[in-house]
Amino acid sequence: LMVASAAFGGTLQYGYNLAIMNAPATFIQTFVNETFLERWDIQLKDYQVTLIWSIIVSIFSLGGFAGSLIAGPMTIRYGRKNCLLLNNVFLMTGALLAVTSRAAKSFEMIIIARVLVGINAGISMNVQPMYFGESAPKDLRGAISLSSAVFTAFGVVLGQVVGLREILGSESCWQYLLASNAIPGLVQLLTLPWFPESPRYLLIDRGDKEACIDALRRLRGCEVQSSELDEMLQEQAETKGMRARRPWELFTDRSVRWQLISVMVISSAMQLCGNDSIYFYASYIFKEAGVADDRIQYITIGTGTCELSACILCNLLVERKGRRFMLMGGYILMTVWAVVFTIHYTPWMPYISMTCIFTYIISFGLGPAGVTGVLPTEIFNQTARPAAYMIAGSMMWLNLFIIGMIFPFLVVSLTLQQYCFVPFGAVCLLSALFVGFFLPETKGKSLSAITSEFNKLNFKGQEEKCVSPDKPLYQLGEVSLSTAL
Repeated sequence: LMVASAAFGGTLQYGYNLAIMNAPATFIQTFVNETFLERWDIQLKDYQVTLIWSIIVSIFSLGGFAGSLIAGPMTIRYGRKNCLLLNNVFLMTGALLAVTSRAAKSFEMIIIARVLVGINAGISMNVQPMYFGESAPKDLRGAISLSSAVFTAFGVVLGQVVGLREILGSESCWQYLLASNAIPGLVQLLTLPWFPESPRYLLIDRGDKEACIDALRRLRGCEVQSSELDEMLQEQAETKGMRARRPWELFTDRSVRWQLISVMVISSAMQLCGNDSIYFYASYIFKEAGVADDRIQYITIGTGTCELSACILCNLLVERKGRRFMLMGGYILMTVWAVVFTIHYTPWMPYISMTCIFTYIISFGLGPAGVTGVLPTEIFNQTARPAAYMIAGSMMWLNLFIIGMIFPFLVVSLTLQQYCFVPFGAVCLLSALFVGFFLPETKGKSLSAITSEFNKLNFKGQEEKCVSPDKPLYQLGEVSLSTAL
C-alpha cells in the first residue's frame, strides 16, 4: 500500500506525462497557430509551429533535470516521505496552468506547466526508489525498489488509455488531458501521510532511534529483528559526525570512484538505448504495416503493456536472479533485436519491424527499466546517497533531452530508417560489457560487503584500507550492536 501510494504521485507521473503528449499533438499545434494569429495577426509557418511544439515536448526533460538537482537537498531537509508530499506543489500548479491555458489563450502556460510537471517527475524519480530501498528489508530490497519501474510502465499505459480519442484525446478535451495528471497526485496526498518515514532516514539522518523502531514495526507488522537494526546502527556508526555529501565531492573521493562511474554509465545507458524514442517511432512502423490510422492508437497501447508486463516479470525475478543478471541480460537481448531489425528491415515486410519494436521494449522492461533505479540505494551509504541520485538523475534527464532532439534526424529518410537502431544497439552492447566486467552483484548483500567489492577496483594495486564485511566495526563481545547502543 505504501509503494502504491508513493508511486501514484511519483514515478507513475514520469511515464504518464511522456505518454499523454502523443494524442493532443495536432490540437495543440493548431492552438499555438491560432494564438499567434489572434494576438499578432501572424500566420506561423509549419517549421515554426513544429519548433514551438518541440519546445513544449522537450522542456519536460529540462524540468526533470532541474528536479533531479533539487531532489537531494529536499530529501536531506524534509525527509523522503515529506519530500514526495511537497513535490505535489509542482504537479498541482502545473495541472492548474494546463487546464486554464486554453481559456487564457496562452501556449506559454502549457510550456510552464510542462516545466513544473518535469520538476515533479525529476524529484520523484530520485526520491521514490530511495524511499523504497531504505524502507525495505534486505531480502526484498530489489523487488520493492524495482516497483518504481512497474509504476512508470503503468503510467505509460494509463496515459495511452486516457489519451484515446473516446476519453480525453479529442480536440475539445486536450486541456483536461494535460491536467489529468493531478488525479494520481491527489491520491498520494490523501494516502501517503498515513505511512511512516524511511527508517534509515529517521535513525541515521535524524538520530531518532525510537522513531526508527516504530517505523520498522509498522512496515514489518511484527517486532523488529535485531540483525536488521544492527545493520542500520553499524551504518550510523560509520557515518557518525559526517554531513551529507555534495555531488561534486563524490567526484574527488577515490573510495566511491567506481560506484559513481557505474551509476553514471548505467543511468546514461537507460536513455541512450533509445527505448523512449522508440515509442514515437512505433506509430510509423504500425502505419507502414498497413494498420489504419484510426487504429494505431489502440495498437500503440500494446507497446506500453509489453513494458509493464516485462517490468512485473523482472520484479518477480530480480531477487532470484540478481541485479547483474537482469541488467546484463536485458541489454544483451536489446542488442540482439537491434541487429535483427537492421538486418531484416524491409518496407514490404513491416511485421518483422513490428516484432522487433515489441521485443526491444520487453527486453528493456526485463532489466534496465527497473534495476537502474535500485543501484544508487544499494551501493552508496546514507550520506552519499542523495548526491548520487542527483548525479544519476541529471545524467538520465540530460540524455533523454539529447536523444529526443537527435532521434528525429535518424529517421529522416528511408535509407537511414533501416539503421536507426544501430547506435542504440551499440549502446546496449557496451552497457552489457560494462555490467559484465565492472558491476558486482548486490543482491542480498550488506553495504559493507558491496563496498568491499568496489574497493577492489577503487584501490586496485594498493592495499585496501577498508573494513571487512565479515568483521564488526566495533568489538562488542557477544553483545549485539543494537543492544550495546
